[in-house]
Amino acid sequence: MAEIKGFKGLRFDCGKAGDIAKLVCPPYDIISEEKRQAYLSENQHNIIRLELPKGNDPYLEAGRTLKQWIDSGILKKEDKDAVYIYEEEFTLKGITRSFKGCIARVRLEEFSKGIILPHEETLSKAKEDRFNLMKATNCNFSQIYSLFTDENHNITKRLDRLGSTKPDIELTDCDNVTHRLWIVTDEKEISALCSDFSSKKLYIADGHHRYETALNYRNYCRENGIGNGAEDYVMMMLVDMEHPGLLVLPTHRILRNISIDPDEVTDKCGQYFEITEHSGAENIESVLKERYDNGDKAFAYYTGNDKYRLFVLSDKSAVSKILSDKSSAYCGLDVSVLHTLVLERIFGIDSDNMAKQINLTYVKEFKEAISAVNNGSAQCAFILNPTKVEEIKEVAAAGEKMPQKSTYFYPKLITGLVMNELV
Repeated sequence: MAEIKGFKGLRFDCGKAGDIAKLVCPPYDIISEEKRQAYLSENQHNIIRLELPKGNDPYLEAGRTLKQWIDSGILKKEDKDAVYIYEEEFTLKGITRSFKGCIARVRLEEFSKGIILPHEETLSKAKEDRFNLMKATNCNFSQIYSLFTDENHNITKRLDRLGSTKPDIELTDCDNVTHRLWIVTDEKEISALCSDFSSKKLYIADGHHRYETALNYRNYCRENGIGNGAEDYVMMMLVDMEHPGLLVLPTHRILRNISIDPDEVTDKCGQYFEITEHSGAENIESVLKERYDNGDKAFAYYTGNDKYRLFVLSDKSAVSKILSDKSSAYCGLDVSVLHTLVLERIFGIDSDNMAKQINLTYVKEFKEAISAVNNGSAQCAFILNPTKVEEIKEVAAAGEKMPQKSTYFYPKLITGLVMNELV
């Protein structure tokens, strides 16, 4: 099953590089150019220069910068193999949560082996970008976020014990998320932790593009007779799937450049859903939460003027009749219900349209989705509940992948606390 090991992580020497809070950044794919420049204006050694390079030859520039920082001592490799206990603490809607996992090297496995399992589709353009960066730098700058099952939660208990002292690194980012890192170099502790994972499967939560890129990079090294074995591994953050601090948020859908009457949508969807009209868009999230807690498949269809229609699936077999080759787990996802019965059949937005975001845009913030309709930049919005973590496991275990943007794990892992050099 999953093979993990410690590694000599590459970390900033803050005595030379500066305050660690000004050296890290969020995942590269959510950073605008304006934000990128803001990070660099605070500290020219911010990890964004490596993770999201710019210029005429950005990948070559990233490789040169990495070498320069290592040679000058800005980045320093751990003296001994280590695993890293990583905790995030955050407050959302008045509730404070935290979760703790470990960062380690994980042996790369093809998905077909059923040891490391994906749950979402990927885009080739993003994989090409990450592959070019890996070839130029031979380094993982950010962790792939993966989950594991542990009935008695013994691994989390071990991590809590190892992370019970004062952290080696602690910072609070601009989103008021606190990040803590403990560096564990004790060989017996590392060996015991590695043994804990020997019977585990891993489920990728975030970082599908980077994982597939790591596989491509490994194969590239093998085909060209380069590498030292480190390319057989990738850096991951591993978290208990049932950790009480784990939080998945929904990703809403807004539609633009379409012409369809809301009453027509309601009429056509009536065969599948119980549909009711409501006023007060500010109540949508709480209404959907009630349905979520009740186990219903439901979403809201907002068309403006503070009014929305609540769709609650009444024909539970509707999706499986259409997607007869898909598992019950896949057919039961809220996003599968929305995409199959509404977006594709009623609006004519097929999977290719969704992937290219021709008429569909994915939005994480509820208020942003509502505002897009109110200001006329979108004709309507579909507000969803989050995907349940157990649904992710069930779909992955069935060997299937969810539609894009089915999950949004919050908060994102910070980039730059530790790096995995593959040379």
